[in-house]
Amino acid sequence: MKKIITISREFGSGGHSLGELVAKKLNIPFYDQELIERAVEKTGFSREFIQEAGEYASSTSKLLFNMTLSSAYSSVGLPSNYDKIYSAQNSIIKSIAEEGPCVIVGRCADYVLRDREDCLNVFVYADKEYRKKHVLERYGEDLKKSIEKRLEEKDKKRSLYYKHYTGMDWGDSRNYHFTVNTGVVGLERAANWIVELFKEE
Repeated sequence: MKKIITISREFGSGGHSLGELVAKKLNIPFYDQELIERAVEKTGFSREFIQEAGEYASSTSKLLFNMTLSSAYSSVGLPSNYDKIYSAQNSIIKSIAEEGPCVIVGRCADYVLRDREDCLNVFVYADKEYRKKHVLERYGEDLKKSIEKRLEEKDKKRSLYYKHYTGMDWGDSRNYHFTVNTGVVGLERAANWIVELFKEE
């Protein structure tokens, strides 16, 4: 039986909601924003900076610059703040995995726990119209004018971050045990499938 579920997701695909639903069905802990709070405690950086340094950098161009800077620091043996946050998140994710069964969303958790045989790594995606609708329902109508740009930028940031720290392609189905289109199957059915896979010996 699997012990840890990691969920990577396209922005707006409902990955956070799906993770919460799966955790509720299995009665196990769910980790997403709490990972940021733990990283704040561990590093002393502000919550806003940790969000910016990970999946939620303020702009793709800024993230590209900072990732390049991070590589430059690493090449001379000096960890950048981005590397420090990534290292802290790694430690936190590994510690959480040792605590018991749980669902972990984002932050390269699938890669961080790659040496464990008890992980079920999931990638969640959906068509653009479904994602637009989901984001507007979750975050409000004030995003309506910029929704397509927001979807594109969020996914670029996640893809770039994942590539930089794992060397692999974010969203490539070969990197996951299970991929699911929530726009087609819905959150409830997707959650039931994941629960079933989780429970298999």
